[in-house]
Amino acid sequence: MTTTQPALRPANPRFSSGPCAKIPTFDLAKLSGAPLGRSHRAAVGKAKLKAAIEGTREILGIPADYRIGIVPASDTGAVEMALWSLLGQRKAEMVAWESFGAGWVTDVVKQLKIEAEVKTADYGKIVDLSSIDFNNDVVFTWNGTTSGVRVPNGDFIPADRDGLTICDATSAAFAMDLPWDKLDVTTFSWQKVLGGEAAHGMIVLSPRAVERLESYTPAWPLPKIFRMTKGGKLIEGIFVGETINTPSMLAVEDYLLALDWARDVGGLSGLIARADANAGAVWDFCAARDWIDNLAEDDATRSNTSVCLKFTDDRIKDGAAFAKAVAKRLEAENIALDIGAYRDAPAGLRIWCGGTVETSDVAAMLPWLEWAFEAEIAAQAAA
Repeated sequence: MTTTQPALRPANPRFSSGPCAKIPTFDLAKLSGAPLGRSHRAAVGKAKLKAAIEGTREILGIPADYRIGIVPASDTGAVEMALWSLLGQRKAEMVAWESFGAGWVTDVVKQLKIEAEVKTADYGKIVDLSSIDFNNDVVFTWNGTTSGVRVPNGDFIPADRDGLTICDATSAAFAMDLPWDKLDVTTFSWQKVLGGEAAHGMIVLSPRAVERLESYTPAWPLPKIFRMTKGGKLIEGIFVGETINTPSMLAVEDYLLALDWARDVGGLSGLIARADANAGAVWDFCAARDWIDNLAEDDATRSNTSVCLKFTDDRIKDGAAFAKAVAKRLEAENIALDIGAYRDAPAGLRIWCGGTVETSDVAAMLPWLEWAFEAEIAAQAAA
């Protein structure tokens, strides 16, 4: 039993799943080039917004004929924009295995009242991907941020599909290899894998999605912040940096800084390797112990960013209280901040392992996790 606190501490204890850890080289002074107090429609503002779009295309390898837009309200706003603007022409297929995917089901079925086939799986599992009918418009998360379960690849999506694929990829983009030819609408936020600031989302549209926008008008009124067409044509300005509403140029500068760092660590392949190394350290730790395990039941679907863990020791009397107590001990020691499981998820921990986290910090944190576990077991026994 480890009762003595480990000597080594993480240099950065931030393992939150959103907003996530800033890039390791972050310094507020590096944002001094932000055009603060200037209109985002001024030449300097437009140039930086376009640079953010094209830098995203470069790092993620997004095809040249795909449109990329910066939109309001983080990933949530980007997803809602897609649902409200594109769905309704045909039946929808809603696929969910965690909290955010379940939220999109509610929006489509109860708010928009679109005819939909709903496929769900419990936390730790994934739906039968082979059962999805791509004659329908399919809405799914690539990575379940609150369950730690991701789709293993895009092989389940046919190239000759009739419906659109709408993918919430907010904790996958910049950490997983997204097959753009299989994705018609892809959304994510700056606050996830690159550790950007909150409130800004991105939407990526394939030519098929643009065709739908220009040929179909939903039966319901669209709020201004969701409108991507005018007079039956795409508003091209949105996809060159002429945003629908006013963005934070400080947040834009921060995102540009993160994109520069991403280039320095090897682009997408480097970012994926960093996330894989971080998650691998946690997986190896769990594999060597019988009191903790990955919430994802299948190794092929476990996330390399939002790594969700469950305690499996039969001495634990109240799983939720125990997990909260362990997280509280680690926070009190400034070892791991914000690692409790998401509020709707099963009791446990959620450790962010995206590329802005250093593997050395994960390695330093894990012995403390064992210390906190054993300290809490002892406290429970003494109570």
